[in-house]
Amino acid sequence: MARKFGGKFSPGNDAGGARAKAPRARVDPAGARANLMFVPAAVVLFTSLSSGALVLAIGAASAAVLALSAWLLRGGLRAEAAYAERKVARRPGIPRKLFSSALAGIGIALAAYPTSGVIAAVLYGAVTTGLHIAAFGIDPMRDKGMEGIDTFQQDRVARTVREAETLLAQMRDAILRARDRRLEERVAEFQATVRTMLRTLEDDPRDLSAARRYTGVYLMGARDATIRFADLYARSQDSEARADYLALLDDLDQNFSAKTQKLLENDQGALDIEIGVLRDRLEREGVHLPPSPTREDP
Repeated sequence: MARKFGGKFSPGNDAGGARAKAPRARVDPAGARANLMFVPAAVVLFTSLSSGALVLAIGAASAAVLALSAWLLRGGLRAEAAYAERKVARRPGIPRKLFSSALAGIGIALAAYPTSGVIAAVLYGAVTTGLHIAAFGIDPMRDKGMEGIDTFQQDRVARTVREAETLLAQMRDAILRARDRRLEERVAEFQATVRTMLRTLEDDPRDLSAARRYTGVYLMGARDATIRFADLYARSQDSEARADYLALLDDLDQNFSAKTQKLLENDQGALDIEIGVLRDRLEREGVHLPPSPTREDP
């Protein structure tokens, strides 16, 4: 039977031989199917090159419209995936997928016009629009989980999340200069921990004030430390500096995880208080409820 061997210097292991937890891979929700939608634009453009000037101009316009349609589709699929990932989300401000379907129909109609005439071109465009909607669907058309949510506070959370994602991206780009796979994996693990906190804030924007120092000051400090370490390690390969940086990431990871857990516990405590107030009010109105189950500590 085949056996898998590994040692303390194997990829994915620390110096002490402890195997690192693998961060969840972030898959691009657009994928190959959205990128394939750029192919018709290229086909239309190249098939128009051998025709006259008028056909070439129409073909170039058609290719431009089809390329814009594919670009909007890619953005729409990413926006839809972000919407589905969150418990609390607003509908996309721009219905990119619907615009993409309309532009795909217009692009195909333009491509068919020189050889098929107006009526056939309109039919081709209508069929293309319908098939595009059937294949990719439409954009989310309503907000999700927004009942009782302060929209002003949610806008503040959205800005905070964007700023935090910028800092995380700068950390990722900086650690690449160190050319150390284990360090890249450890930074990715820390990023996953931070994103868990960000998702918690998006679910309940009221927690923003309690976590503002983590998403701002601490995360900015982690970014600056990563930049300085990467520059130093790329020049000197200092093992002591590497160990210190990993220890810093461990401390940050634990602190962010503990803060996220505290935010969740505070949310549960607030819910318990609201339930208790509601039970008291119903009992005063003469509605007798069974005793609530006691939640035991693990």
